[in-house]
Amino acid sequence: MIAYVNGVLENIEEGLCVVDVGGVGFNVFISGSTMDRMPGVGESVKLYTYTNVKEDAFTLYGFLSRDELALFKMLISVNGIGPKGGLAILSVMTPDDLRFAIMAGDSASISRAPGIGKKTAERITLELRDKIKVTEDDMLRGGSGAVSMDDLSGEASSARDEAVAALVALGYNSADSMKAVRKVLKANEDAASDTEKLLKLALKEMF
Repeated sequence: MIAYVNGVLENIEEGLCVVDVGGVGFNVFISGSTMDRMPGVGESVKLYTYTNVKEDAFTLYGFLSRDELALFKMLISVNGIGPKGGLAILSVMTPDDLRFAIMAGDSASISRAPGIGKKTAERITLELRDKIKVTEDDMLRGGSGAVSMDDLSGEASSARDEAVAALVALGYNSADSMKAVRKVLKANEDAASDTEKLLKLALKEMF
């Protein structure tokens, strides 16, 4: 289908924009966060798109990055989440915030999106956690001395998840909690399988 549209922003309104590509105007549905980051009318824009085909409709959903598009595709793979639900979630959460919420099991943050109930948000965290873990582990491997994906198997992976959950229980949001734990893991390999040590070091990062 259509991988992206690259043209001139002809018009933009709540949840929808028109991109002129060689004289043809494409209606592209966008999230609130994408709308906030769009260029001005008359300027060039490139949107990576997901094509939703139904018997009576051919709809494009656009994103400014491949990363956001990939998360959108993950979201709509969950039973009960359609394209509108995926856009609603990405309207209230950045890609990083969404990843951290899923990793931490923070369904409350996800359920703040319009039309996303508690049970649906819980289903998202359960079904996507393993998929998000692969991405997060890849991020942890970046830089010298970083913990590798293999290092985070078994006890180490459990310690990380428990430390993040503990921080969330203490009142910190899931995004900040995951960032703090990730920073500790990059600098302290010996803390990878020790939940208590990981939590103490992460708490220092929160201040």
